Amino acid sequence: MEPLFTPDQLAEIKAYHLPRYVWTGLAPLLYVGTLALILAVLVRPFYRQAERCAHWLSERLAFLRTAPVLRVLVKVMDRLWGESGWGTALLFALFMQLFITLLYTPANIYFEYVLEHQYGMSTYTPLRYAVDKLKGISLEVLATAALVVGLYGLARRMKQWWLVLGVPAALLLLVASALDPYRSRVFFDQKPLEQGVVREQITALMARADVSFADVLVEKTSVATRRLQAYFAGQGPTRTIVLNDTLLRELTPEEILAAVAHEAGHVHESKWPGRIASSFALLALLFTIDRLLRHAAARGWFGTTRFADIRTLPLLWLLIFLVFTSSGPVSGVFSREREREADRYALRLTQDPTSFRRMLMKAARVNKMDPEPPRWVVLKGYSHPPIGERLAALPPTP
Repeated sequence: MEPLFTPDQLAEIKAYHLPRYVWTGLAPLLYVGTLALILAVLVRPFYRQAERCAHWLSERLAFLRTAPVLRVLVKVMDRLWGESGWGTALLFALFMQLFITLLYTPANIYFEYVLEHQYGMSTYTPLRYAVDKLKGISLEVLATAALVVGLYGLARRMKQWWLVLGVPAALLLLVASALDPYRSRVFFDQKPLEQGVVREQITALMARADVSFADVLVEKTSVATRRLQAYFAGQGPTRTIVLNDTLLRELTPEEILAAVAHEAGHVHESKWPGRIASSFALLALLFTIDRLLRHAAARGWFGTTRFADIRTLPLLWLLIFLVFTSSGPVSGVFSREREREADRYALRLTQDPTSFRRMLMKAARVNKMDPEPPRWVVLKGYSHPPIGERLAALPPTP
């Protein structure tokens, strides 16, 4: 059987992944340390500066309260927050996020740009990389603003806020994947796959799999990376099959079908138990946040003067980080098993183990996958089984 990598290729892959493994171990400690620094030292100066900036802006932008359209937005913010002070809260959150972003910028540039170019994985130009980073930061700022206004604003006005917020948020979580087709379009252009053999074969394959879909799209990720990628986005009427342009260039039609068949396996997974569990977990997390906010207010932590004081925001980020980090190994176990089952499903659907093996081997070579990553890295929360394990699980081919 053809070896997956030559010794030189394997050595290069190990060298490529080593800094990432080191960072995987250090990054959680750095993040906890950063939040601890903010809580111990920076909360008060950040808050004072946010108050000053908010006061300065309120004086110079006072006309917004009488402007024909913008005054409506200001009134909505006043009602959502329940009283004055939402400007200070938003600026405090912005200062905190800006501090963390600046702190992580050198590492992000190294791992996302320098290292990727060093090993031939990235096609980013400096300008394109900067634009995409700004898009990502903008989305993070919007998410943080929604958290501040939605969670803190509601908590300040309603005693059972966690239940009022948690129930609709949990219901939204159940159907959030319907929006997936629109998220990646923020970063990459997509267009329908042209008519031809590949589209016809995919359509026939999905008919055999009893998987409905709206379209097959080609995502132009080659402007940023050389990696192969295929995924299904959305559900029901919004479900689309997305193939990146690199995959279409590197794989044969049979290998493309193997990749699509694997993704089709995820469509037939029993998703509702996980979604329902996630919804209940969200409610439990919001209730825990409520208890934490009340405890912080009673003790006057970080200079807080009332319940749901914005100065507790870094404490909430720390709690959320610890919850997701501690649950990562457990969710990783379930995710890897789902990937194994999707492989088995693809083999049953296509009846073509040779093409499936070739697809995995090409993906491993192009994406520089480590066939045997350190066990602790896998257990920390790998979403897929290592590529060496996936290939070993395939039936032997001539």
